[in-house]
Amino acid sequence: MTVVGPFGLSVRDQALEADVQAGLAAVEEGLLEATKSDVPFITEAAQHLVRAGGKRFRPLLVMLAAQFGDPYAPGVVPSAVVVELTHLATLYHDDVMDEAEKRRGVDSANVRWGNSLAVLTGDFLFARASQILADLGPEAVRIQAEAFERLVTGQILETAGPRDGRDPIEHYLDVLAGKTGSLVAVSGRYGAMMSGADERTVDVLTHYGERLGMAFQLADDVLDIASDSHESGKTPGTDLREGIATLPVLHLRAQAAATGSPADLELCEMLDGDLADDALHAEVLRRLRAHPALEQARRDTVRYAEEARSVLAPLPECFAKAALENLCDAVVHRAG
Repeated sequence: MTVVGPFGLSVRDQALEADVQAGLAAVEEGLLEATKSDVPFITEAAQHLVRAGGKRFRPLLVMLAAQFGDPYAPGVVPSAVVVELTHLATLYHDDVMDEAEKRRGVDSANVRWGNSLAVLTGDFLFARASQILADLGPEAVRIQAEAFERLVTGQILETAGPRDGRDPIEHYLDVLAGKTGSLVAVSGRYGAMMSGADERTVDVLTHYGERLGMAFQLADDVLDIASDSHESGKTPGTDLREGIATLPVLHLRAQAAATGSPADLELCEMLDGDLADDALHAEVLRRLRAHPALEQARRDTVRYAEEARSVLAPLPECFAKAALENLCDAVVHRAG
């Protein structure tokens, strides 16, 4: 058994491992090529997060999905570059909106160069992704446009907040489906479609990606609270400090409202306090780590990962299918 890709994904076949590793290496080259500009400063800014590394979760899914057709088909690697460029572009924009200071262990682009240049760099990456897409055909362009609409809609919903009477947890899951699930779904779809897989397989891997993307983001929510390391690419408690109500916090607030528990209500008040205060931040983290709301968020993560696994049932038994199933396990493992 060998290890490839993010989170130490297990791959049981040497030929599959070689294909995936070669594909991811080609994607890395493609990302560097796509972020070059005749203006040296633009190259520096555009490659800032590329060179900082990352999980390359979406390109990995493209490579695995392509195994159900011809993994060497010419559109596979470019489509993986497109989804990663799109993802990177959203990170530049997200960091501006969240006023983030760090991303992948380095200064965020907005801290280094200011908000305006960070936004424009994100736009530059979107433009380069569109150029690559144009060579992949109108269907690929349409798929990306629909996903991008969902992604932006998710961001707008997050910014606007739930409407009156809407369950905040349901609202949050809708936000994640747009912001994260949509692009991971496209990763599965592109990999299958570009490899020439049949329509049924394309549909299966699209739905798999959607559910896996949800599990992936929910695992990050859990990691932000539960981890003492930097597994999520951010300092633990970053979302709390930035006032972002992720799933464990939403479960806490729901339980506090339902039970009226004094301890839960006090913790909610602390969450509404100044979490820039290191002592308060540490105490909130300590209490959340021991709260049932965190375990509920873990169960939700497992549920989406199991849904992703079940979607794979119609696919033929093979090493690629086993790797996709293992990816479900790997995502859940991140959440503990």
